[in-house]
Amino acid sequence: MPIEQYTEHPLHLFGYCPRCGSNKFGINDFKSKKCGSCGFVLYFNPIAATVAVIVNEKNELLVAKRAKEPAKGTLDLPGGFTDSFETAEEGVAREVAEETGLVVKEIHYLFSLPNKYTYSGFEEHTMDLFFLCKADCGALTPADDVEELRWIPIKEIAAEEFGLQSIRKGIERLKSCLKF
Repeated sequence: MPIEQYTEHPLHLFGYCPRCGSNKFGINDFKSKKCGSCGFVLYFNPIAATVAVIVNEKNELLVAKRAKEPAKGTLDLPGGFTDSFETAEEGVAREVAEETGLVVKEIHYLFSLPNKYTYSGFEEHTMDLFFLCKADCGALTPADDVEELRWIPIKEIAAEEFGLQSIRKGIERLKSCLKF
């Protein structure tokens, strides 16, 4: 998607150099700022986040109800931010275990979508990586930032019930590429 289709880059939120504290911290180009005092250049790139698409033998999709903001009370798919020194595959498996109690057995990359995720009043730009995951479909244990887990027949999935923009777009894309 061309840059012009996005709103203002989040670099406008940074008024001081994170290295030396100078207020001579100005625009370098669309995706970076440069300090006029120490020369430090800051690039604000998206944070990697993972999304698990888990379908059981009954052709149902595992969905979560969000327990926290943003989008508290809306539907979501298991997943979350990757940790430092962790691959995206390790991250999605860890997030599935933390949020559902399930153990992921296989992981296959599907696609990615950009997203904005507001946390503590700060808009984080993320790159949401969608993975088709096969998991042991044992007992579900909602935990972490998940209030409830349930299986929904794929034919009944409605994208508008999902609270996060990238998940809604992902559900729409899944409907076409996975024959939802």
